[in-house]
Amino acid sequence: MSTNTTSPTQPLPLAGRVAVVTGASSGIGEASAEHLASLGARVVVLARRAELGGADLLLNNAGVMLPAPIEELAADQWKQQIDLNITGLMNAIGAFTPQLVAAAAERGVADLINTSSIAAQNIFPNFAVYSGTKAYVTHLSRHLRAELGAKKVRVSALEPGIVGTELQGHVTDQGALDWLAGSKETMEWLTAQDIAKTVGFIATLPPRVNLQQVTIMPTGQAA
Repeated sequence: MSTNTTSPTQPLPLAGRVAVVTGASSGIGEASAEHLASLGARVVVLARRAELGGADLLLNNAGVMLPAPIEELAADQWKQQIDLNITGLMNAIGAFTPQLVAAAAERGVADLINTSSIAAQNIFPNFAVYSGTKAYVTHLSRHLRAELGAKKVRVSALEPGIVGTELQGHVTDQGALDWLAGSKETMEWLTAQDIAKTVGFIATLPPRVNLQQVTIMPTGQAA
């Protein structure tokens, strides 16, 4: 006589949660959307105000990186980076914060995760405008955490080092392209899946735990 030792299926850790991911057409956003879905979340990849009963997880990932020497006065590229990396970020935060606060009050936790960069902390010549936008993201996130934490909305800033995504494909400055090509020969870059798994880890922590700032570096990247 055999005994059935199969245990009941455990619910997925993000079952019942609704995640909105910006910049989800490729790279980190796409990988994060897929990973969050695999953890049980219902994932929305279009930034609309009302979806599936209200979002309780927002990953702000849309961004662009256009390095160039400041003396080139590439004002159009400055504007493009500021418009997407800062203004676009704020528009998404403004649209979804009321949903996050409401969801946290009902369910006990909600997450606002903003993709920043190691460039927010370290110095990279010719990346001044991009780095400035990412410093804004990190500092904003810390302030929002102080503002929203008491309402059970966890706010986290992700600061990756070099990740192999389409982001580098937007770069036109030859000096930056040479630097990126050289770095790829000397180290193994992070993958979009590495960041996606980190997003999933943050979102599945107990509600009492908030990783406010996470720096994720390739093992071979010194700065």
